[in-house]
Amino acid sequence: MKILFRVMCCLALVFSAGCATTPPPATRPAPLLLVSIDGFRTDYLERDLTPTLAMLARDGVQASMQPSFPSLTFPNHYTLVTGLRPDHHGIVNNTMYDARLGKFSLHNRKAVSDGRWWAEGTPLWETADRHGLRTATMFWPGSEADIHGRHPDYWKPYDGAVTPIQRVDQVLAWLDLPPPQRPAFLTLYFDAVDHAGHQYGPDSPQVDQALRDTDQALARLIAGLRQRDLLEHINLIVLADHGMASTPLEHSVLIERELDLDDVQVVSLGVLAGFNPKPGRDFAAIETKLERPHPHMQCWDRSRVPARLAYGHNPRVPQLLCLAKVGWRITTAQWLASHKGRISLGEHGYDNAAPQMQALFVAHGPAFRDGATVPPFPNVDVYPLMVHLLDLPPQPSDGDYDAVKGMLVPSAR
Repeated sequence: MKILFRVMCCLALVFSAGCATTPPPATRPAPLLLVSIDGFRTDYLERDLTPTLAMLARDGVQASMQPSFPSLTFPNHYTLVTGLRPDHHGIVNNTMYDARLGKFSLHNRKAVSDGRWWAEGTPLWETADRHGLRTATMFWPGSEADIHGRHPDYWKPYDGAVTPIQRVDQVLAWLDLPPPQRPAFLTLYFDAVDHAGHQYGPDSPQVDQALRDTDQALARLIAGLRQRDLLEHINLIVLADHGMASTPLEHSVLIERELDLDDVQVVSLGVLAGFNPKPGRDFAAIETKLERPHPHMQCWDRSRVPARLAYGHNPRVPQLLCLAKVGWRITTAQWLASHKGRISLGEHGYDNAAPQMQALFVAHGPAFRDGATVPPFPNVDVYPLMVHLLDLPPQPSDGDYDAVKGMLVPSAR
């Protein structure tokens, strides 16, 4: 009876503590910090302007990483934390239309914070939370939304006025919390490199300065981790969502010269333009005309998008897609006139195989090899890597852990 009583007591303690889903502290994995430097093209590292990042690469793992198509900010950030390509997680563009939800854009705060837009994917912070690991996001697309009834434990609504140093200090403050409240998975987002690339072009001195400034913020992060005796005990992944291509002002396809815009619903313009049919219009004829060869863009019905792009099946993808050739944009004369002096001289969203779209990947920490350069890989593989590092059950994804496990030390595989 004493043995039975002890067993029953132990079982009661287990269930009351929630240990069926929460690992005991002694078995919890090393914390993981995911850092995004938006728009950091992989070859920017060769400019010798980012010594902190170079140190992390030298003492860890580096690679060139291929974004998912389209090589845009929101689709790829959500791919990184779900392992799903945009066609599968539903964030198919920075600008979208959904028959039920309406319009979505980066600046539509109501849409960005509406979890229904994001519900086709399961972000890593949700899985971590369900298994007893606290999470924190210092800006990350999707983290402002209530997805499947959950937010990260700690999160901030995006505010571009928050400086890189302030963002770092917030992450360090979260790491200073007492162990029961301290997050095991954190994200940190920098956007100055992307902003400078858009405004001035990727080869501008302004991009070089943004690289220096962002590296200084990383230096503050590394110093803070070292001061807390965390640098050798935290797994750190620093990456980008996409690269950047130079896009001169005169490289503009004026789409109204190719079709009557009154005959279509314009979903998006830019590098990847999208159009839906309007009732009573001969959309088939419009498609036939647009799908003919064009020197600076290529158009497809969404059912005819090349298979390698893994795009076109999600209902949010417009019926007709036009993709600009690298270095070009698709726009209208009216838009150019209304944005005079504010036209991006750098763009992304192009074919994800284009060299200019390839993204940074650097990893450092106890789980990663020292001084290793690994072959290029698609960004969907980051998710299964992170799930493994956090010892969490993976959700269905397009990623392949076997493709990236070679960057880990044998004991961490």
